[in-house]
Amino acid sequence: MRFEDVSFPDPRQNIDFDENLLRLADKEGAGPVVRFWESPRVFIVVGRIGKIEEDVRIKEAQADGVPILRRASGGGTVVQGPGCLNYALVLSKIQYPVLNDLRKSYEWISGKVIAALEPLGVKAVFKPISDIVLAGSEKKFSGNAQRRGRNFILHHGTILYDFDLSLITRYLAMPKDVPEYRKGRSHADFVTNISIDPVLFKANLRHEIGLV
Repeated sequence: MRFEDVSFPDPRQNIDFDENLLRLADKEGAGPVVRFWESPRVFIVVGRIGKIEEDVRIKEAQADGVPILRRASGGGTVVQGPGCLNYALVLSKIQYPVLNDLRKSYEWISGKVIAALEPLGVKAVFKPISDIVLAGSEKKFSGNAQRRGRNFILHHGTILYDFDLSLITRYLAMPKDVPEYRKGRSHADFVTNISIDPVLFKANLRHEIGLV
């Protein structure tokens, strides 16, 4: 299993790099990878079947020069930038049979993330289908999505640790499809940062995945 900790200045490059890691593993035998990255600039990324006109406050994004991109995986529309750490896991469905079941794969990988956060003082729980939230308040700090190949999956997620949360309200409309646990909360009341050292988190997650 390889480890990559590389961030590109262009958000499109970062998204494409994740997807290329899956292609190289699934079609060219490159094998599994754990990658971390963080965009130095703010951008918006829409899931594979998301609707930009429904999810994004386009006028505000254009006025601020914020690019709106699309990724190959599912999941909802998110705003990213400095203070939002990304982890991308390219894992083998043969090596880890649990990954063959979509829902179980989200729970299994999220369990690794939660275990990596615990030594850092963050008590978190998994909320299906693909969220990680603070225990108690159920405020979301991590969203996850997948692109599934024949023998490998690309699982990528975010950790908000020092992100300007006001950007979410500025650029994103309230999604039409929301989890029950959100309980109608606005972006400001629903999403939060967690206080972690990203370097320690990376080391912990590498350990949980078995890359030490």
